[in-house]
Amino acid sequence: MNQRETKSPSVSLRSDKTLSSGRGNRAAETDKRMRELEYFSSIRLLPGTWPVIRVDGRGFTRYAGERFAHPFDINFLHLMEEAARALLDGLQGIYAYTMSDEISVLLPREWDLFDRRLEKAVSVSAGLASAAFTMAAGEPAHFDSRVWLGTGELLVIDYFSWRQGEAARNALHSWCYWILRKEGASVSEATQMLRGKGTAFQNELLFQHGINFNETPLWQRRGDGIFWEEYEKEGLDPRDFSPTVTRRRRICINRELPMKDEYRHFLQGVMGGRQ
Repeated sequence: MNQRETKSPSVSLRSDKTLSSGRGNRAAETDKRMRELEYFSSIRLLPGTWPVIRVDGRGFTRYAGERFAHPFDINFLHLMEEAARALLDGLQGIYAYTMSDEISVLLPREWDLFDRRLEKAVSVSAGLASAAFTMAAGEPAHFDSRVWLGTGELLVIDYFSWRQGEAARNALHSWCYWILRKEGASVSEATQMLRGKGTAFQNELLFQHGINFNETPLWQRRGDGIFWEEYEKEGLDPRDFSPTVTRRRRICINRELPMKDEYRHFLQGVMGGRQ
C-alpha cells in the first residue's frame, strides 16, 4: 500500500518567517537610507540664542497693487496684523513687528517648540502666516520665512531698531513713488527719478505736493507692534458668589510705536528684562 507523503508545516512556517524578516530588514534599511538624505532635518537653532522669525509676502507687490490703495491702506494693515497675531500665538512668541509686507516675531531665548528644528520653524511659520492672511482676506496669499539669531538682548533690540529704520525709509520712498505714479510717471520713470535721491529731496517732493511726511500716520513710518499684556479680570466665585480677580493675558496692538532710544526702552520692557 502506498503511503501519502505529507509536508511538515514547520518548514513552511520557517520559510514565511524568513521571507517576512527579509522584507522587514530591507524596509528598515530603505527607511534609514531615505531619512539620511533629509540633510537639513537635523539642523537646530543654536541653543542660548534669541530666534527671530521673519516672514515676507510672496509676490505682494503685484498682489497689493491690484487690491489696495497706495501708498498705504489700513485694510492691508489689518490683514498683516491678523497674520502677526497668528504667529505670535501659534509660535509662543514674545513680540511681533510688522511693516510693509513683512512680520518679524521674537521667540523666547529658551524656545523649544519643535525641538528648535530649523525646517519646522520656517515651514510652520510660513504656513501660519499664509493661512491667517488668507482667511482674513478671503483669497489665497503666500509668505516665505527665514530665521535670524541674536546672541544677546542688545543685539535683538538692534535688530528691531534696524527694521524700524527700514520702515521709515520704505514709507518715505513709497509716498514719493506713488505721487509720481499718480502724476503719470511709469514704473521705470518713477523708479529712475528717485534713484540715488536722499531724504531731503524726497521730503521736498512731498512738500511740493502738500504732504508733510512727519504728519503721516505713525504706523506708516514706524511700523506696528503686537505683543502680550497682562490684565485683571473681575468675576464671581460660583461657590459663594464672592467677587474675584484673576490675572490673564491678551494680545495688544500698538500702532503708535516710539522711535530711537524710546523704542529701544520699549523693547526692553516687552522682553521683560530676560537675558
